[in-house]
Amino acid sequence: MNEKGLDQLSKRSSVEDYIGFERTSATKNEYLNGKMLARSGSNRWHNLIVANTAIAVGSKMHGHKCEIYISNMRVKLASNFICYPDIVIVNGEPKFSDNNYDMLLNPTVVVEIFSNQTNSSDKTKKLENFLEMESIRECLLLKEDEMRVEHYARQNAKQWIYRIYNERDDVVSMDSVNCKISVAEIYAQIKFKQAEFASKAVN
Repeated sequence: MNEKGLDQLSKRSSVEDYIGFERTSATKNEYLNGKMLARSGSNRWHNLIVANTAIAVGSKMHGHKCEIYISNMRVKLASNFICYPDIVIVNGEPKFSDNNYDMLLNPTVVVEIFSNQTNSSDKTKKLENFLEMESIRECLLLKEDEMRVEHYARQNAKQWIYRIYNERDDVVSMDSVNCKISVAEIYAQIKFKQAEFASKAVN
């Protein structure tokens, strides 16, 4: 599709138009209320945090019927919102929109990286959609520029427990996928202004 076509699609499009474009596009775009939103690139620290978290979780998933998708899996949260979470975990059989297996309908855990530059309204809007998704049991928001993990754990349809972890020895328990990872594992090799945190495995 040419630049003019993309511009027209960005103004207003159906989910079908968006999916048709996205499957042939060299770039990734999210979809919100009929509009396509370009997904921004990620830096060194963002990529390391994603890799660290996925490796830490994956190393503890032996024998569990879970699948982990990193950065490239489209997730349909609502009829008007489709996005690419940094990490998605599915406990049990994944469900997809069709036989292309490229748009997930039943995420169990979503992980997003954010920074001080992240637009607060964008972060809030995405989080609200995560928490409204019936299949999502837990949501992790990981800070890119400081050691901070925000953990939302569903208790029932209307109640979530919110925890903040900001010490390297803290352990995040994701009960929905029977997995525990340390903050030190998440932030292994990440250099902040005055500190460097080494990996610490959780047995």
